Amino acid sequence: MASIEQTIGNPLTGEAESSYAWFRLLAAVLIGTVGSVGIWSVVVALPAVQAEFNVARADASLPYTLAMLGFGLGAVVIGRLVDRFGIVLPVIGASLMLGLAFIASGLAPNLLLFAIANFLIGVGSSATFAPLIADISHWFNRRRGIAVAICASGNYVGGAVWPPIVNWLIETNGWRTNQIVIGIVCVVFMLPLAMALRRRLSHHQAQSMDAAAANANASLGLHPYALFALLCLAGISCCVAMSMPQVHIVAYCSDLGYGVARGAEMLSLMLGFGIISRIASGFVADRIGGLATLLIGSILQGLALFLYLLFDGLTPLYVISALFGLFQGGIVPMYAIIVREYFPMRLAGTLVGLVIMSTILGMALGGWMSGAIFDYTGSYWQAFANGLAWNVLNGTIAVFLLLRRRQMRLAAA
Repeated sequence: MASIEQTIGNPLTGEAESSYAWFRLLAAVLIGTVGSVGIWSVVVALPAVQAEFNVARADASLPYTLAMLGFGLGAVVIGRLVDRFGIVLPVIGASLMLGLAFIASGLAPNLLLFAIANFLIGVGSSATFAPLIADISHWFNRRRGIAVAICASGNYVGGAVWPPIVNWLIETNGWRTNQIVIGIVCVVFMLPLAMALRRRLSHHQAQSMDAAAANANASLGLHPYALFALLCLAGISCCVAMSMPQVHIVAYCSDLGYGVARGAEMLSLMLGFGIISRIASGFVADRIGGLATLLIGSILQGLALFLYLLFDGLTPLYVISALFGLFQGGIVPMYAIIVREYFPMRLAGTLVGLVIMSTILGMALGGWMSGAIFDYTGSYWQAFANGLAWNVLNGTIAVFLLLRRRQMRLAAA
């Protein structure tokens, strides 16, 4: 116990790939698991919120959209704070915001105030994803892919664990009590875990990582702004596609007559298999790089979306949801890995936050767009087709970047 207390308590420098780096990764995963409830709770509560406030499906999707916008904005702001001050204070502040916003959402008298509270929930939750990923990427070099993937898996562990818990709390105590209980849980668990992140990486290792990133950027022959813009567009497009099943699977199952509980189980299954995908993608990225791994994930995600167009039976939906999680779980962490491969460490928090914000914008846009398409057509089939079209754009960008890198290498040979 003494060694663990010493590791947590001393605000000293540390070394990449060290035992402390792995301990820090464990703490980051636990923070991500708890804090990710800010994204998944509103998905499960969507039918209950829609019924209480008596609004259309697109309107009921607004709190999720604002939560994702807050998540994206918070990723950039908190990422910038992490670049300047380190990870501890931003995580502590975000934990307090997350808890208080959950409690406020449980007391909201109308949909507008509930949606505003969910925006703040999104901001608080954002500290538990992109900023943590950027921070942990500094602590690994040879195993950065697997470390980033494991860190990002905290979000999916939360996605696998929280929906059944939230569904049970809503069924037994109502969605308002659910929000208040979750707010208290976030503060109680996240504040102590933040203190495990107090060490900073040694200066000489930071310089070595920056030199490697500069060499990688030169191999593409693109202006850094152009590369980053393409990554952001790819992030938006992949997550518009990704949001259709993740945001609407519960409502979809309810509309098909299978019940909300079946939809929550499918969401949990989807995100549980996503954990496997994220960790596997990390191993793959350490061997073939982030860009190639991104393309593989994009192709497989498109295949799963196509299967949703063909089948809507209960058993097929369980199977396809598991496949969807298995196929798409590794996509989002690849953007963080690509940023760390091609950009300097001192900008990691800001740039990872920006590219993750683009994925969140995609989730927010896709969540609203799918609800609007449903309201207009009365069916989710067209919403799945819309997601598949956006997924093609994502794959096209990945192919372009890979071909560009190949051409530059052949020209230099």
